[in-house]
Amino acid sequence: MYIEAVTVCVNYSDFLAHTLPHNKQYFNHMVVVTTPEDTATQAICQHYDVECLVTTEMTQNGDPFNKAKGINVGLKYLSKRDWVVHLDADIYLPPLTREILERISLQKENIYGIDRMMCPTFEAWNAYISKPQPQHTGWVFIHPTMFPMGVRVGAYKGDGYQPIGFFQIWHPNTSGIKLYPETHGAADRTDVQFCKNWDRRNRALIPEIIGIHLDSENLNLVEMGKNWNGRKTKSFGYGPPSMLEEKSKFPWKTVGWTVGVGAVGAAIAWALYNYSTLI
Repeated sequence: MYIEAVTVCVNYSDFLAHTLPHNKQYFNHMVVVTTPEDTATQAICQHYDVECLVTTEMTQNGDPFNKAKGINVGLKYLSKRDWVVHLDADIYLPPLTREILERISLQKENIYGIDRMMCPTFEAWNAYISKPQPQHTGWVFIHPTMFPMGVRVGAYKGDGYQPIGFFQIWHPNTSGIKLYPETHGAADRTDVQFCKNWDRRNRALIPEIIGIHLDSENLNLVEMGKNWNGRKTKSFGYGPPSMLEEKSKFPWKTVGWTVGVGAVGAAIAWALYNYSTLI
């Protein structure tokens, strides 16, 4: 089983710093797609030796954040020789993810999704990952108890379950579906349009894997689209996202948050950033 993955990360480097070191191991080949301005994401990919594709496609033609175009940049780059995963930058996958995917005999005609638990804040994540509770125990038990479960999307008066874009796995060569629809200029809707390329009988849930969605503001269902037109939520960790900006690759030069603070403030900011990405 050969699994490739694409993740779009634009101004989400504070989340990616916590998910990428865990998730990269599950894939034979993974690419992260970002913008030229998002040098923090580029640096994280360099640090973890994950291929980073830089593009301006997502904001062309007046689109605020056409995530689907970024996904397609990645999909066009991948070989698509076997299975492909689209994975959001703020999703953590449990340690047995790869083993489970190899054991459960995925059907190449299907698209699959998973459930997710909702981690509300950086502090909650830090407490969990510092002393994690196993999601899988006793060979048969799967524990959806670390955080509240997120909603599952299914048109129960329509055509049923829809594996949405935070995690989708499919077989492009068998399905013939190799690209995302680009008709919507923001980050929502296209994942649903994409999964509807499969009939309901070919849209399936993998209950053995439950991801963890990282949030910095404990958003509810009404607020969940806050970042669909670009990042609006506060940083996941210490200091605002502007702290992560840089002017050159190395050494890092932070701007915004450290301006006017002086050398001591800059040193503290850099130490805090290091701490937030390594824990």
